Amino acid sequence: MNGSSFTHNSAAYDSTVGIQAETVHNSNVYFVHPDASPQEKYKVGVRLLEDGISSRAREMITDAIAHGHDNAEVRFHWVLAMLSGRAYHDLNAEEVQRLHHASRLVRTYAEGEWKDALRITFELLAMLSTADGDTGLVLERLRALSPHQREAILRHLDLVLAGGLKDSLWAENRERAETDRFGNDRVHRIWAYFEPDPIGPRALQPRPSTAAAAQAAFPVRAVLFVISSAFLWITALVADPAVAVVELLVALGAGLTATRFGRQWWYQDRGPNAMTEPQIPHMSDPASPGDGFTDRVRHSFDHYFAIRAPHGFAPHEWLGYTVHVRNSLAAEIALLYRESRISVDRVNWLIRHLAEDARDRHNSGTLFDQRRQNQTPIVAKALSVIALIALGITALTVLGTAVSGDGASGALPAVLAAVGVVWSGRAAASSWLEARREDHRLVRETQECHERLTARQIAYQNWKSFLDTTRPSELEMETWLTCDKTLFIDEALRHYQLTWRDLITHTILMTPARPYKRGRARRGPWRYSRYSFRLFLVTQDGVREISSEIDFTDGKRGGNEQRSNYRFEALSSVQVTENAQIGYDLELVLTNGPARNIRVKDADTHQLAPDENAQEIAEINLNSAGFIHTFRLLEGIAADGKGWIERNNPNNLPSFRTAD
Repeated sequence: MNGSSFTHNSAAYDSTVGIQAETVHNSNVYFVHPDASPQEKYKVGVRLLEDGISSRAREMITDAIAHGHDNAEVRFHWVLAMLSGRAYHDLNAEEVQRLHHASRLVRTYAEGEWKDALRITFELLAMLSTADGDTGLVLERLRALSPHQREAILRHLDLVLAGGLKDSLWAENRERAETDRFGNDRVHRIWAYFEPDPIGPRALQPRPSTAAAAQAAFPVRAVLFVISSAFLWITALVADPAVAVVELLVALGAGLTATRFGRQWWYQDRGPNAMTEPQIPHMSDPASPGDGFTDRVRHSFDHYFAIRAPHGFAPHEWLGYTVHVRNSLAAEIALLYRESRISVDRVNWLIRHLAEDARDRHNSGTLFDQRRQNQTPIVAKALSVIALIALGITALTVLGTAVSGDGASGALPAVLAAVGVVWSGRAAASSWLEARREDHRLVRETQECHERLTARQIAYQNWKSFLDTTRPSELEMETWLTCDKTLFIDEALRHYQLTWRDLITHTILMTPARPYKRGRARRGPWRYSRYSFRLFLVTQDGVREISSEIDFTDGKRGGNEQRSNYRFEALSSVQVTENAQIGYDLELVLTNGPARNIRVKDADTHQLAPDENAQEIAEINLNSAGFIHTFRLLEGIAADGKGWIERNNPNNLPSFRTAD
């Protein structure tokens, strides 16, 4: 037979298809300070063990023991970490020797529940090569342990225990899995694990004020207006004082009226509608073709506006009614959050909040309230028009009065003064209004920005708190996954009418099933929303392989279930292809069929934090998937066939016996 190989390959295929979301929770649950005490390292090691990261747990607990933190409790968890997710034949000679050494240390520890648990753990190992009838006393003592200790032993020694010993424990193991499978409100909480951490709230800042230029031009224009006006009015007063005084009073009244009522009209015509048309600084069009981020933002706005339509609106009607609001908000969000590697999923909380806010404002009748507030009343517009007309007529009459007193020789200066009054007056008024408009706009936009940001901060904190409360812990995720695996194995045993006495060994490989979402805690393994379970049951007659997909979010079994049986000599070779940009693929080659490629895990290099080691994270993920044990088992069968099975038969394993 051909041997197996472990190779590196740079060929990329199907590396991202089906990945809907990737979430790395910014958690320090596995962080160990370089100066941490042995006790602190031990606590982190126990947490790693409980969460299914046995390789790292072994390192942490071993380090704690090496630095003097050693007692029955510590050694108990060390033994579990050594055996978790591993069969006896996975241990190398040094590890077996260390286990034997640990078994001799049992008698040196103080009496108590942890010493009892440690002693029973080694006695269970001793039972691997003992007749079934001699296991009763050990099982009785096992059941006498606390539930936490007993469940930990059964869980982490799953691949070590076999034969009649495991048959005796399997019924209660299955019942516990059925009980815990949907515990802690799994169905209504597990979605939150794959929900990305929301990015913080942002709001467009007010545009910088352009009032400086207008303010700089205003004094010159105002002085020209005053000089030309004074000359014109003095000329008119000299010609006809009584008429000139009346004209002056009318002009002053008309000017003040036009200023009073025309100012708001000016602001409305020149100023934006802040609620529906936020001003976006000059930039390339955020909705330009090819801008994938903006397209996803717009799609998300359409989605959330549609599913949050007010009562009485069909989704398509509400989308049509709010098209300008959505487009404006989408442009704002695209501008605020267009960053490298920022997923729209991290902004969806804000888009959802804005959709709900638009619905609520519509229900309260204030969706377009800002626009109505900025509208100038018709009376004010009418008064402004009348005042401007009166001002123009008065200017002409003043010019006529001035010209009438000086005759033809004084007409030209008066006309020039009138032209100066009109030009400088309009220019000075424009500069003054521009400066006041900019000041008014800056105050208004600053207030609106503060109000928007405050509302978004509240929505962000509410959503983040809800996520933190709802999101399952790593222990809960691992518990649910273990229950699903247990029941899947039980179903396979029932289907083939096998007992644990009939099995030499078994292994289960968990791979992502596309399409999926995936998430993990920093320094933790990837967990997937959809899995493919592949179980290998090894008996004296050959290998039975069963695979099925499962939706981890609700525990329901999917399609694509496959079963196959083959003799030991039919497994020709096993090969692993590794690429940091693609992931890991396992290839099984059978003598009587085509090679089968199994994607074990997708690449995660781009998802690593700066303080994470790529090789360490890869090892954690492969161990969590059951890959290491599966590969060694299939590798051994492919290399030696039935000879490997006979050498690793549980009946031939050495026993462990405590020295007391």
